[in-house]
Amino acid sequence: MHIKFFAPTMTRGHTEDLISALEHLERGDWRAAHRIVQRDEADAIACWAHGIVHLMEGDASNARYWYRRAGRAFPVPADIDLELKVLRRALGRAPRSA
Repeated sequence: MHIKFFAPTMTRGHTEDLISALEHLERGDWRAAHRIVQRDEADAIACWAHGIVHLMEGDASNARYWYRRAGRAFPVPADIDLELKVLRRALGRAPRSA
């Protein structure tokens, strides 16, 4: 599996919004995360998080669209926990303790 990382080019407020979306995803609240990530269709990390939202929702075709927008390979099989761990690292956050 090839994991692609993004350079941190986001503003502090934008990063905080994406961290908030990540935290919602980690709690399984994809609807709350969706409200955050759908505000930015230009940022690759936001598009990736948007794809994860749709994976959690069970909408694989929409998830594929957002993974393409993010420039990321669609995970097959979809491992949401792994995607969240890698997203957490890409946002510069320490791994969650189990």
